[in-house]
Amino acid sequence: MNRKSFMFFIFACLVTSAALAQAPVTGKAVRYCNPLPMVIGQGGNASGDVTVIKDNGKYYMFCTGGGAWISSDMVNWTFQRVANVPVAPDIVKYNGSYYMCGNDGPLYKADNPLGPYTSLGPWKNTPGIKEGWNGPFDMKIFIDDDNKPYLYFPGRGISGIYVVQLDPTDLTKFAGPVKHLFAFNSEHVWERYGEMNEYTDVAWVEGPWLLKRNGIYYLEYSASGTQWKTYAEGYYTSKSPMGPFTYAPDNPLLLKTDGLVTGTAHGSIVEGPDGNFWQFYTIVLSNPPGGRRIGMDRIVFNKNGNMSVKVTDTPQWAPGVVTDPAKGNSGSIPVTINKIRAMNALSKFSSEQPGHDAAYAVDNSSGTWWEPAPTDSLPTLTVELSPATRFDMVQLFTIDGVRLMFNGGRRGFGRPAAGAAQTPPPVADVYQYRIDVSMDGKTFTPALDQTGNNISRNTIFEEIAPVKCRFVRLTMTSWPKTSPLGIIEYTIFGKPAESLPSEQPIPGR
Repeated sequence: MNRKSFMFFIFACLVTSAALAQAPVTGKAVRYCNPLPMVIGQGGNASGDVTVIKDNGKYYMFCTGGGAWISSDMVNWTFQRVANVPVAPDIVKYNGSYYMCGNDGPLYKADNPLGPYTSLGPWKNTPGIKEGWNGPFDMKIFIDDDNKPYLYFPGRGISGIYVVQLDPTDLTKFAGPVKHLFAFNSEHVWERYGEMNEYTDVAWVEGPWLLKRNGIYYLEYSASGTQWKTYAEGYYTSKSPMGPFTYAPDNPLLLKTDGLVTGTAHGSIVEGPDGNFWQFYTIVLSNPPGGRRIGMDRIVFNKNGNMSVKVTDTPQWAPGVVTDPAKGNSGSIPVTINKIRAMNALSKFSSEQPGHDAAYAVDNSSGTWWEPAPTDSLPTLTVELSPATRFDMVQLFTIDGVRLMFNGGRRGFGRPAAGAAQTPPPVADVYQYRIDVSMDGKTFTPALDQTGNNISRNTIFEEIAPVKCRFVRLTMTSWPKTSPLGIIEYTIFGKPAESLPSEQPIPGR
């Protein structure tokens, strides 16, 4: 080996060592998992139509359902009640003040992102719209680099998205005529109404959001309607905030119709603490009347400036843990799906109600749930992770996380009538539980103890110190007694470990 080759070899070794040294480790590096485990507070429930803004190093989230959530890392959120939060709220900072608007209501103003917000009265001087207009729904105020303000909003049904420049001295006034940017296009199949996008001439186009990056204006919008799992997000691009806008070639940007993260739309884009852009979005649950949750994933821009988002429902590295967006997946997968069926002879449960079988807790669907018997004071669900029959190899897994989704908080869309007061939920959704593991199904050891939990959430994601096992047991120790316990999904995450010989020899071998 000559000197040049030797030096290259040494350099490669140093680079590899540095990369290995910086590789995140499960159980030590921070992860998140969709749906996000948002705190439910008195006067607020994170039920979709999510707006996240960054201000002075902190992130502020506002949703339909009222209230605000604050974070410094976009993973750990604390709740604070905020008055006057409308349905589908939008918050923007302009000339040192904060403005909030929402569905069919006035514009509000505050000196702090958390309020208090005071009404500026009805929208005024709106050419082409009757005087005293209360505003449309799903409004988005965008402030351009030259400090000019614009209002984006949808029409009704298939009308599409509109824009108007606002008066810089009074944001309740229009500074010019309203411009129609685009309408529903039936050739965009994903925009159509229905779970199979089967309504060729019906859609509900809504939820605009504008991002400016490298001189390009990205105008997001949602279709086909928030009641469908086909609810999705697309975008147009332009060189001007007033258009014309061109349909992006890689639409839809967000679309997922199976699993627990479905109906992914109506969200916002914010620059994360890692310097990358992150997409927040609504998650539509399957079962009517339809609960909703919040999700987030990283945006990737290709060399042509087009956006893409991989919608995730497994544990991902938190913002700042990895620099390469393509390496966001931590490698953990669900290992409990459909493992309560009859062939899993050693999986068991303490009780179940007719129509709400224990198997529904691990079917990877938000439209079903396990409901133990009312007299079951300590419900348990034990899942054998190994293959179903005694003739199979025994598969062990190293588990490292748990996600729990509860029926608590499934109060429809959380949409109060226009002008109606937002009534705080009477009882907090606090759930307490324990996770134990075993190799033989008889002797169990603790893996995660949340029997002292006092945080109100209807979706939970917790890390488990990586542990190898064959059986995992969930024990519920406390839950809100205002309604029956309903576990929409119980997901254990992990990775395959070694296999052991089958416990019963296969005949003929």
